[in-house]
Parts: sequence; C-alpha cells; structure tokens
Amino acid sequence: MNTFPKDFIWGSATAAAQIEGAAHEGGKEDSIWDAYARLPQAVAGGDTPERGVDHYHRMPDDVALMQRLGLDSYRFSTSWARVVPGGRSVNQEGLDFYSRLVDELLGAGVLPWLTLYHWDLPQALQEQGGWTNRDTAFRFADYAEAVYGALGDRVSHWTTFNEPLCSSLIAYVGGEHAPGLTDPDAGLAAVHHQHLAHGLAVQRLRGLADAAGREIEVGITLNLTNAVPNDPTDPVDLEAARRIDALWNRMYLEPMLLGAYPTDLLEDVRDYGLEARILDGDLEQIAQPIDFLGVNHYHDDNVSGHSLPADEPAGLRPTQKPGRSPFPGSEYVTMPSRGLPRTAMDWEVHPEGLHTLLVRLGAEYPNLPPLYVTENGAAYDGDVVTPEGAVHDPERTRYILAHVDAVGRAIEDGADVRGYFVWSLLDNFEWAWGYEKRFGIVHVDYDTMVRTPKDSALAFAKLIADTKAAASAAAIVG
Repeated sequence: MNTFPKDFIWGSATAAAQIEGAAHEGGKEDSIWDAYARLPQAVAGGDTPERGVDHYHRMPDDVALMQRLGLDSYRFSTSWARVVPGGRSVNQEGLDFYSRLVDELLGAGVLPWLTLYHWDLPQALQEQGGWTNRDTAFRFADYAEAVYGALGDRVSHWTTFNEPLCSSLIAYVGGEHAPGLTDPDAGLAAVHHQHLAHGLAVQRLRGLADAAGREIEVGITLNLTNAVPNDPTDPVDLEAARRIDALWNRMYLEPMLLGAYPTDLLEDVRDYGLEARILDGDLEQIAQPIDFLGVNHYHDDNVSGHSLPADEPAGLRPTQKPGRSPFPGSEYVTMPSRGLPRTAMDWEVHPEGLHTLLVRLGAEYPNLPPLYVTENGAAYDGDVVTPEGAVHDPERTRYILAHVDAVGRAIEDGADVRGYFVWSLLDNFEWAWGYEKRFGIVHVDYDTMVRTPKDSALAFAKLIADTKAAASAAAIVG
C-alpha cells in the first residue's frame, strides 16, 4: 500500500444537474441540459434530469452516507440555473438549499469543495448566445459573487469551471453535450469566453475574500489526457498526438498558467476565429494566479493520423443524433484501440496513464500549483442489488484501487498531489447517456431512489481508513 501524506484529502464528487432533480422546484428554471434533453435523440432513452436522483430532497441522508464512508471532502456544484434562474435575478430559495448543504457537510465533518460551473448554463443565457456571447463571462462573475455572498463565510475551496473542454468543444463543436451545436467557430469562442469567465471569477472571489478578511483557495478543474502516438516512430502519428495535446491539454493549461495560447494551436485553428476573440487585456485577466489545479482523468488517448483499420469496431455513441469531430482543424485524427480492457463507456483502462500525467504536469509547468485528482472512476454494466443487499462491482473496485496506487506512485516520483476524489458518489444522470451508464460507488434504484453502497464504496472507505492509520503511525514513528 502506498503511503499518503497525513493531510491528503479523500473525497467523492457529483454535479448538480446530474443528481439534484427538482429541476423546476425551488425557483429553478431551465438549464441548457433541461432544454437539450427534451430534443429528439439528444439523450439516450429520452431521459431527462428532471428527477435526477432526488438529491434535492434527500440531501441530509446523502451527507450522512458520505460521513459513514469516511470522506474528508465532498466536491459538488451549484446550479447557475437554480441560483440565477433565467439569468435574471438571484433566487434566495436556491441559495438557501446550498447553504443547508454546506451546513450539513460541516456538521458531518466533511469539507465542502464547491464548483461554480458544471455545465448547467441557464437556458435563457443560451438563447442570448451562451458561451459564444462575451457578455456571458461577466454574467458568470456576477453569479460567482452571488454564491460567495451566501456561502463564503463557510466554504474555503472554490472551483470556477469543471472540464471546460466538454462545455466548449464537445458541446458547441461535437454536438453531444448541451447545447448540442456543431460549429467550430462557436466552440472556440466558447473556449475563450469560458477562460475569460474563469479569470474574472477568480479575481472577483479573491476581492470578496480579501475584503472580508477570509482565506480561500481558488482553482479550476480540467480533464487532461496523455495523447499517445500510436506509432512513436511515425511522423504522421506524432503530428496527430501533438494536435490533440494542443486542443485537449495546452489550449486550457497555458492561457491560465502562462498567459498565452500555444502558438502551434493558434496555427492549427487559424480558420476558426479564435485569435479575433482575444481582446487587449484578456490574457492577463485569464492568467490570474490559482491555488490548485483539479485534474480529472479517466483514460489515455491513443492517437493516429491514419484511418482506422477496416475491422476496428465503431465507437460507442449515446444516440443516433448527428455530430462531428470535436477537434477543429484536426478532424482527421483517429484513436485506434491498443487492446486494453475497456469500461462500459468504451474507455481504455490504463492506470499508468494517470501516473504519467501527474508527473509530467509538474515537469512541464514549473509554476504549476498543487494538484488534486478531482474526478476518477468508471462505469461498468451489471450493477445489481443482490437479495442480501449487496452490489458486487469488482471491475470498478479494481479500477479505483489501481488508479489510487498510480496517484501514490506519482507522489513518490515528485508530483505535488494533495487529494483524490472518486467519481461519482451516486449513480446519476450521465449527460447524453441518460441513466444508462452508472459511475456511482453507491447504487441508486431509479424507481425507489434507495441508495446501496457498492463493494467499491466499501473498498474505498477501507482504503481511506487504512491510509489514515498508516499516515498516523508514520507520524508517530517520525
């Protein structure tokens, strides 16, 4: 077993739109996911987030479950569409729900780790252009201020965005996530305006905290990959890997850490208007110092510049809704199989990739802040409650333990990783996959909403207890 620092944070994560339900209660109005889910072929099975898994009404019980599992922290998101419904004025009833959640967490000894944006833009703002509209960035900073005004006296850890790649390229270019567009110009506008929103919100939060004499930590969560060339001796595959690394990793990391977009990325996407969106002062605003970087990682990406073999199976898709490559200017890139085990999402299982990623981030960015693995987990089929009340999920259990081991080895190799959050606490509305794919370490019966910890939850709880005991013992010896 790896030895983790005594103050290492163990947690789990969720997102408001996936678990809360109560989609039109408590003053909440449509988010883009509520509206998108009603479109034909948008979501598998015609599912919607209307009920979610009823966390809105079952929140105290869910927090008690976190406490029983021994979680140090709970990473949750506030819903912009609940806090500022219709993009108009602040909804006190929405803020009150999150205030009760924070109080419940603190009472259970669980650190609240708040994310401001996990993809649920108010639909009314989408109808004004959404993230293609520069004004949305400034509206986001106002929303951040409203949430801080209600919770800043008790919440110390603030994340601006979760996985902006998904809410920009996959949402505005690939067509799979809300709002479901297939427009590269719009997608790159969304990238830049979300970056700007991040910088504005960081500045706003720090100003509010400083004025109140409070210590806060502010960061962002990115989903990062290793773009692995299928044949490292093939210039075509090397070029494909460079392009995916630019679009998936460096387009997000470098404006925030270095204050500039990568020059090769700007050349790759020169036909799609990104540079025209960058106004004087934007990059300085985006590059606000951050206290941590959240790293979400589920899989590597094996990359090629060649067509897939004729016998390569087609990738899984949630529905038959038409889409396109989410990678502007690099649509030709393919991702051939390496023959590794795969999850129910058809994602490769390669724990060593997480180790590689965490170590190389520190090597490539000397000004990198401390890292937290803010999402890591897997969906597998076959999660059923036995007559004895158990849920046996050996594949997920192995996945989590192997990736935690990779994190431990990364720390030993110099990566400054200070926490690990498993995705997800609960089975939930898995975006375009609806309720078909289960990531939870806790099973949810979607008819009764009964929660049942899976074997993976019990294994994670034991891991937390064992690593804490080992760290305490080491501290005593030391």
